[in-house]
Amino acid sequence: MKLKPTLIAAAISALVISGCDRSAPNAAEQSASATAAESVATQDGAGKVNQEAVKQVNQMFEDFFQEHLARSPEYKTFLGQKEDYDKWDDLSPEFVRETLEIDKRQLAELNKIDPSTLDEATQLSLRLAKRNWQQDIDGYKWRNHGYPVNQMYATHTSAASLLISQHRIDDVSDAEAYIARLKAMTKYFSQVENKLKANAAAGTIVPKFVFPYVISDSQNLISGAPFDGEKDSPLFADFKGKVEKLEITDQQKKALIDKASTALTESAGPAYEKLISYLQELEKKSTTDDGAWKLADGDDFYKFRLGVYTTTDMTADEIHQTGLKEVARIHDEMREIMRKVKFEGNLQEFFEFMRTDKQFYYPTSEEGKAEYLEKASAIIDTMKGRLDELFITKPKAELDVRAVEAFREKSAGKAFYQRPAPDGSRPGIYYANLYNMEDMPSYQMEALAYHEGIPGHHMQLSIAQELQDIPKFRKYGGYTAYTEGWGLYSEMVPKELGFYEDPYSDFGRLAMELWRAGRLVVDTGLHAKKWTREQAIDYLVENTPNPKGDVTKAIERYIVMPGQATAYKIGMLKIVELREKAKVELGDKFDVRGFHDTILANGSVPLDVLEELVNEWVISVKAQS
Repeated sequence: MKLKPTLIAAAISALVISGCDRSAPNAAEQSASATAAESVATQDGAGKVNQEAVKQVNQMFEDFFQEHLARSPEYKTFLGQKEDYDKWDDLSPEFVRETLEIDKRQLAELNKIDPSTLDEATQLSLRLAKRNWQQDIDGYKWRNHGYPVNQMYATHTSAASLLISQHRIDDVSDAEAYIARLKAMTKYFSQVENKLKANAAAGTIVPKFVFPYVISDSQNLISGAPFDGEKDSPLFADFKGKVEKLEITDQQKKALIDKASTALTESAGPAYEKLISYLQELEKKSTTDDGAWKLADGDDFYKFRLGVYTTTDMTADEIHQTGLKEVARIHDEMREIMRKVKFEGNLQEFFEFMRTDKQFYYPTSEEGKAEYLEKASAIIDTMKGRLDELFITKPKAELDVRAVEAFREKSAGKAFYQRPAPDGSRPGIYYANLYNMEDMPSYQMEALAYHEGIPGHHMQLSIAQELQDIPKFRKYGGYTAYTEGWGLYSEMVPKELGFYEDPYSDFGRLAMELWRAGRLVVDTGLHAKKWTREQAIDYLVENTPNPKGDVTKAIERYIVMPGQATAYKIGMLKIVELREKAKVELGDKFDVRGFHDTILANGSVPLDVLEELVNEWVISVKAQS
């Protein structure tokens, strides 16, 4: 799915581009783009590549990207830009409708282009652009089917995360912009509330279990000074810490901190309190029905979501059956490890051993958390030293390992990755959630670090945005099946280099893969087969070694993000299938480094397009030999 700025900014809770012309095209410029499209369509009827046409079409992609970027102050900040640094995105229904009309106009211009005049790279970009724009247009129908406030991503927590993680304060004007954003939370959160009301009117209210999480997160952000107590609240502590590093007088620093304190107590604090009050009222209307089936036209909505996330036309039942088959296969491999470590008992008893034996868990203390982060960093550093065996192209961006911030750790997921800023001002970040160390067993550390860091998301996402020859909508957009499929595939690859020497760690790798296979079963169970939350929890508790707290948090995630959890295993299965097919076709000419470059060199693409690219690489290798 193409993630335009407005969509990313609404979706990232630090989940999650260079400084060029940031102004929206005016009417004359838009007319010029349309004229260029018509010109391109009529050039060189012989079907030969027309370099002027290629240039015009790529400029059109840039213009379209910039038009959407100009409408999203939050995405500009995410990309390291400082224009509209004092503003939030517009969440109004009028703005969403306006975005739809822009998409329709841009798609109409794309449809005028004759692809036969373009080189292969631009043909692919055109094909993806048309596909993505059409999907966004089709998705407008479901604009009131989502949960804009939930425990995984929510505007009120993503706003705080943006300020803390992405809003740099390099000078006084940056500090003033931060303060302006605090003041603007009043209007911003009113739009969030209006969106929740519109969704509720359409029959879309997040399930009851979500409310304690999101209310608690909001209360955490307005606990502490300047609201109450002695310890600074998260936003106040962040602002003060950043301002203290400025090379200005103490008097100037105090003036800025005083202004931030006032903005927090008079604007941001009341905005959070008002949102909390509304959420408490909305909670009374919520139910314990969990699946997408409960929504208006829920089956069609879920079908759409599966198509977006898997980039396939697989049905819910096909995905469910695939999950059951994969769960059975992985269970058999786990039994082999049981025999290797001489465990006496059945698989479920082994799961219980892995859940409860203290040797697999760091203590829930500051020392235990620090040790976890140190070990995770060491795992990534070791893998860095072996990358030449797997890759030709490697990312320039650095990678940090950090704990999820305290204000959101209770509700956030187990681990996630945030892209680096393209200008190098912010590294890629692998976030590990250390709220409850019993949910972070040591035997899963390797697989988790490989998935979120290297060779996983950091390799794929950093390389994508460092590519020089693709349009920005491809550099910074993405398809979940590709991205998460690569992440899961990246857990497997290190085993082929001799990693996972400890059989328990290898069990952890299998446990992570089993987790994704189980997702195929429970996601479709919840949203298509009307499983209850408890049924889904029971399935994962019985079939995986993960502790119940981990399972419960995961099932609650799948409930509020219908279809997303299916992308991982579907994407990985396709990458593995393509690799095995290429091995058979090429024999001793197969080079895993060339295969990996083929996967990563075009940025994120749908799985059917990925298959075409790999097939073309196989043909080219054959031709060279």
